[in-house]
Amino acid sequence: MFENKKILILGMARSGYACCKELVKHNCQIVLNDSKEESKLDKEKLEELRSLNIKVVLGSHPDNLLDESFDYLIKNPGIRNDHKYVLKAKELNIPVINEVEVGYNLLPKNVKLIAITGTNGKTTTTTLTYNILKEYYKNTKLAGNIGYPLCSILDSIKENDILVMEISCQQLANLNTFNPHIALLTNLSPAHIDFFNDYETYKKVKVKLFKNQSNSDYAIINHENLDSLESTKNIKSKKLYFSSKQESNAYLNGDDLYYKDELIINKNELLLKGIHNVENVLGAITIAKLLEVPTTVIRKVLKSFKGVEHRLELVDVVNKRYFYNDTEATNIKCSQIALSSFPDNQVVLFLGGLERGQDFNELKDYVKNVRVIIGIGECRTRVLEFANSMHIECYIQKTLQEGFQKALEVSRENDIILLSPASASWDQYKECEERGAEFKKLVGGYKNGSN
Repeated sequence: MFENKKILILGMARSGYACCKELVKHNCQIVLNDSKEESKLDKEKLEELRSLNIKVVLGSHPDNLLDESFDYLIKNPGIRNDHKYVLKAKELNIPVINEVEVGYNLLPKNVKLIAITGTNGKTTTTTLTYNILKEYYKNTKLAGNIGYPLCSILDSIKENDILVMEISCQQLANLNTFNPHIALLTNLSPAHIDFFNDYETYKKVKVKLFKNQSNSDYAIINHENLDSLESTKNIKSKKLYFSSKQESNAYLNGDDLYYKDELIINKNELLLKGIHNVENVLGAITIAKLLEVPTTVIRKVLKSFKGVEHRLELVDVVNKRYFYNDTEATNIKCSQIALSSFPDNQVVLFLGGLERGQDFNELKDYVKNVRVIIGIGECRTRVLEFANSMHIECYIQKTLQEGFQKALEVSRENDIILLSPASASWDQYKECEERGAEFKKLVGGYKNGSN
């Protein structure tokens, strides 16, 4: 399919780089185009690609670069489908695909493919599923939107391996033949409207995950998410459901998680907190059971799984204080979910960061267990105003480090000390992961000082 083809790869990033390196092995003539200047890209990677005789065009998208001589346009998922090269490719009847589509068509025979998507929870569900399967099946691999382009691991995948993938809506937009044996949809809610223009389009793109499945494949769907149920009603695959509210294929009954009639684990044994994570766990259990993983193995992994780094991640328990890193909560909705996860503990909450007009009043129904708020970052004064309106004790500090010391002073035994800022981090950090890493370092310092 990709032998001796002329291909334009639009956008470098991880996926474009991995795609270039893979397609060179198939004697393709490749042009890589990225709007970023050379100084903004990885110098060593660019030198490597040029050494492979790949033509690199940087700094702009020249009008005459794409013509009818190309066999494919492979675009970075983050680039919209109304980009001028995409529109021109359609005029010229040049297929527009992405790195996942390339990797999928180059997989060895009989690879068992599991793909997970959804508005929220897909990274946690994907990581947990991979950990469970890897514990029992050593030939399990992980790829996709989780940070590992499929093309970058193709050499390590063998016939009959198990491949677990997180698939984003942007990737789904340009997938044509991709067909997972097991596909899971965590949930649907309005998101990425700026990319797809409206929610209806976004939902249709998400359901493309099931498009090529037959009745010998499986679709796993959240029974409590009406948009997921409605959007998947006409798919051809065998449907299985998970539910946090009613009996289903996998479900929560009281505090116990079941698969069919079998008790899997009590939710109080999970390190993951929150009903949203119970649903993520139920989805992962369903996949594991379809692949005949023993309950003892599932339970072992569930008891030790701390979650995805920076997403409601239990960092440590020090002096009977529970430190959670949720730096990925860069908007109000994510912090609402985090605060809903601790109904039985008092919370010391870090709130604030980049000032972009976020309305903290949208948290008012979620802070009943918040005893103290530490306002940090650019918008800390508005955090103080919100805390005062809710009659919650509040201290404002410019930096996370200063706020951390205050949090230690005011915390008590069994408190949740939660970094869930409902704000972007760009006022003080290049990315929110840096903020989370600093929080974890501060927790480590506190632990070492307590020994």
